[in-house]
Amino acid sequence: MAQGTRERDFALQVATRLREAGYQALWAGGCVRDQLLGLIPQDYDVATSARPEQVRDLFGHRRTLAIGAAFGVIVVLGRQSQQIEVATFRSDGAYLDGRHPTGVTYTTAEADAQRRDFTINGLFFDPAEETVIDYVGGQQDLKQGLIRAIGEPSARFSEDKLRMLRAVRFATTFDFQIDPPTLAAVQSMAAEVHVVSAERIGGELRRLLVHPARKRGLELLLESGLLAQLLPELAALWQQQPACWQQTLQHLDQLNSDSLAVALATLIADSRQLALVSEIGRSYRFTNKEIERASWLVLKLPDIEQSETIPWPKLQRVLVHEGVGDLMDLADAVLGNAHRGVCHARRRLALSPEELDPAPLLTGQDLIAHGVRPGPGFAQILEIVRDQQLLGTLGNRQEALLLVDQWLERNRGGS
Repeated sequence: MAQGTRERDFALQVATRLREAGYQALWAGGCVRDQLLGLIPQDYDVATSARPEQVRDLFGHRRTLAIGAAFGVIVVLGRQSQQIEVATFRSDGAYLDGRHPTGVTYTTAEADAQRRDFTINGLFFDPAEETVIDYVGGQQDLKQGLIRAIGEPSARFSEDKLRMLRAVRFATTFDFQIDPPTLAAVQSMAAEVHVVSAERIGGELRRLLVHPARKRGLELLLESGLLAQLLPELAALWQQQPACWQQTLQHLDQLNSDSLAVALATLIADSRQLALVSEIGRSYRFTNKEIERASWLVLKLPDIEQSETIPWPKLQRVLVHEGVGDLMDLADAVLGNAHRGVCHARRRLALSPEELDPAPLLTGQDLIAHGVRPGPGFAQILEIVRDQQLLGTLGNRQEALLLVDQWLERNRGGS
């Protein structure tokens, strides 16, 4: 059974159980939106008239977690590792920290809809009646392809500043327009996005950058004023060099990869400011592996560009790296898949394993057995032997050891 089907079935079971106990129970938010868009929801949320303690009594304390009980949210656990948040209909108090309300008041479904961020996320679905319940005009906005804040946009964004970035991300991933008053509110409040934690901003940037429509995402970040706040060094550079901005957009549009590391490298590739990879990555809590891979991609892209002219041993070490698939994706986007260097690198990659990456003629153990003491020149000797092997001047272990002896003799002579 597909993951989406299992989640849907569990969400139906939870709603049915609540309904049979005499409570109103509706699916809420993103799962309703996705269903109406013809997408398969990846998770479901249930909104109910039952209070948190009533939800726990109904499903049992062993099958529930009171992680968000202070805000009316109980997590119900399924028997196949499913988890569904069951939230009591509520109205929120003031958001003094820009993320959480100071308190909640339990209320009706209609009032609950008014506290949500965008109309397309303020929809309910009654799984028993199979009907959509819409108090905010979300169905019409879905049909029109519009991201519109519920109520006063500035009030919604004041409650949680991350919603400004979410507006851009939703418009990007659904190919929607942002309602003009909603966009105007983002533009006027963009500088306030810094109150949001780096992890939450990073999560939204990640989802935007790995999406195929990332080019439009960057354009919306610029239009909304968020680009200068979130990527200030790049925004300043692109403002000074409009041609670089247009090139970067084109490359993002041509990128065929869902890797964050490749997307981050594409952002930096035209400016070649390698330090920005680490700065951006660490600012938004991307993983060390992603930062290291993105840095390596930017650093090695010139090797693909110049693959026809650089020494084969140098190119070979790039082509046998575990990240070469990402590097070729980057090269296709930035240089173009018809670029001579890219084509040459692909021809080399098509070599047989024995030609592309032959087994080394010597290892460190071989050098020790030959009487070479580990020291500063140890790695250098192995590198020289490997280079000559790849160039075809050495054909066997005996020739390699002879080269080692010659190197050692020259080295002694020069000491």
